[in-house]
Order: sequence, then structure tokens, then C-alpha cells
Amino acid sequence: MAGLMTPDAFLAWLSAIGIAHETIWHDPVFTVAESKAAAIHERLPGAHVKNLFLKDRDGRFWLATLLEHRRVPIGALARSLGLPRMSFAAAEELMHCLGVTPGSVTPFALVNDRAGAGRGGRVGFILDGALATAEGRITAHPLTNRATTAIAAAEFPRFLAATGHVPLIADLADLAGLAEAAG
Repeated sequence: MAGLMTPDAFLAWLSAIGIAHETIWHDPVFTVAESKAAAIHERLPGAHVKNLFLKDRDGRFWLATLLEHRRVPIGALARSLGLPRMSFAAAEELMHCLGVTPGSVTPFALVNDRAGAGRGGRVGFILDGALATAEGRITAHPLTNRATTAIAAAEFPRFLAATGHVPLIADLADLAGLAEAAG
């Protein structure tokens, strides 16, 4: 895997490692609301996700993949995992670390995180506990917000293993309650 993967190369890679997938192509979507308006949920059922690309005060990057409806304070997320204070990382850092642009952030971009190979890369991965135990399918962008790809939830840990990433599992149900109480 030399260089950054393109969406087509990523989908071919999934097939090559034996992970079945279904992809639909659509106009670019940048938000969950746009995704719903484009009827992507109806066309490709599964657990749809949203992703946050973060940087902690120690300079470590984190990708958090959450169920799309979650509203979680970033500070509470960091504290719950025993991590330093976090904020959103810059678009340039996102491109440098994962090879995608804002709007295309996806757990599938971990395939492009090869810095420090064998140690899980440069980007730590935080996974919503509900996704860690999900049944059915998980859907996310395949390195572009012009498409959405679904894989079996049971195959997601195999995808992560193939990228060298071990997720930190976050119990977000309690944290989401904090956001609702504060908002």
C-alpha cells in the first residue's frame, strides 16, 4: 500500500481482504442532515455514523466514530477515556494524517494512517460502544463524501485489525445524556 488510497483502491482493498461491502454513489453530503435529505439511509440501511477528527493537548490525533445521532461534549469524551483535553484538528492535519478532507471523515480513512505502522499509526481510534456491539451493518464514507459504503458490523473489527488500530471503546450513552442536560 504505497501512498494514499483512493476510494476505488479502498473498495478493491476491502474485497482483497475478504470483507464484503455495498457502496452507493451520490451527490456530496457534508452533514447527517444532508445524508438524510438524500435518502441515503433508505437506500443503504445500517448503523450510520458521524466522525470527529480531534487533537489532544499533547499533540496526539484521535478519530472518534459515533452513531450519527450522538451529541457528545468533546471534553466529557476525553475525560471519560482518561485522555488529555481535546479540540477539533485542522483540515491540513486531517489530510496529512488520514488523506481525506472535511466532510469525508470516516473510520475507513484509518487505512491511510500508516505512520508508525505496527503501533496503530499516528491516529488513535475511539469507537462508540453501541457500534462495537452493533449487529447488521455499519455505513460510512469510503474516503469520499460522494459515496457511502456498508460492511457487516461483525467485519468491522477485522477491518480495524487490518489497519493496525485497536479502538478505545467509549460508553457514550451516559455522555450523550450530559449533552442533552446541558443543551
